[in-house]
Amino acid sequence: MKTKASLSIIFVTVFIDLLGFGLLIPILPTFASKELAMSDFQIGMVVAIFSLMQFIFNPIIGNYSDKIGRRPIILVSLLLTSISYIIFSFAHTFLLLLVSRMLAGFGGSNIAVAQAYIADVTTPKERTKGMGMIGAAFGLGFVFGPMLGGILSGYGYEVVGYTAAGFSF
Repeated sequence: MKTKASLSIIFVTVFIDLLGFGLLIPILPTFASKELAMSDFQIGMVVAIFSLMQFIFNPIIGNYSDKIGRRPIILVSLLLTSISYIIFSFAHTFLLLLVSRMLAGFGGSNIAVAQAYIADVTTPKERTKGMGMIGAAFGLGFVFGPMLGGILSGYGYEVVGYTAAGFSF
């Protein structure tokens, strides 16, 4: 029973991460070009920095969670992600937008921790099902995030950021 509850919490955590990420997908290029007058190169940097931060910090944060525990890392990463979306809502310069996406990428590095947590609480026989739940959370976040982001953008770009921050918080 505890395993089922743990898997549900991890599912929700990954879903929230990808929902927040997905909220920005439809609006980020338009926001960056229209509101901040950024070049295509700068927009590319803003989009790429998120993944670069995850690439760098996924193994580091995963390793650190081995030492201090999975729960504190997941909680702190969600808080950092929430802060990153608030920064996004106030971004009026390329640098501030870049910082917000860097922090979001760092916070989003909890995916390795979520996978490690599933490995911790499942038997080898149940592990595939647990990892499949992470895949489902990814898919659902990518489906509902962009849809919700597109709808919310009609109320202003900052509303999208506040909504993503609210989900992460």
